[in-house]
Amino acid sequence: MLVALHPEQPSAPLVEMLLAAGYRPVPVADAAAVADQEPEGGWAALVVELGEDPTAALALARRVRREGSAPVLVVATRAQVGALAPEAGDDFLLSPIDPGELTLRLQRLRALAADEPAQETLRFKDLELNLATYQARLAGTPLDLTYMEYELLRFLVGHPTRVWSREQLLSRVWGYDYFGGARTVDVHVRRLRAKLGETRASWIATVRSVGYRFG
Repeated sequence: MLVALHPEQPSAPLVEMLLAAGYRPVPVADAAAVADQEPEGGWAALVVELGEDPTAALALARRVRREGSAPVLVVATRAQVGALAPEAGDDFLLSPIDPGELTLRLQRLRALAADEPAQETLRFKDLELNLATYQARLAGTPLDLTYMEYELLRFLVGHPTRVWSREQLLSRVWGYDYFGGARTVDVHVRRLRAKLGETRASWIATVRSVGYRFG
């Protein structure tokens, strides 16, 4: 099952191409409907056309990507590509759409998603995060973390070695509609380093002029 997302309606060519590729597209008006109409087996992928209101469509894409488990493919015109940010989707496709490229990109996204098994626990060396209970332990000792400290640490542990900018962390951890500045990330990183302790603080590395990397 595949859902085609758009603030209004997906274009007829997109629906026809998805049908030809063997998917069953379900037009959905907003992010709430994505959850309400999700089939028991989950969505195969989410497709967002930027259309004539790219601002609303991008906001929708960010929210769905943050809250959902299915990969997000953004369809944009060449003129709209400059407005795309990494957190808007897992991949993008230029319009007018090439049917073969649409099929290949969806297959690639689904294959990548299948390689990420669901986990209840994240571990890094002697750090353990229980995703079901929101508890963190370091060498068997509970860590006293605030909700956002835990969320930031969970995200970093779940995406090791990759460098994330402060803006990306704000979007992925705090949410695209968060109005705080990049200093928020720095403050939480400083607190996490203090709670991890002197010997483990280096797990969260600062990449100068870019952001942070874990591991």
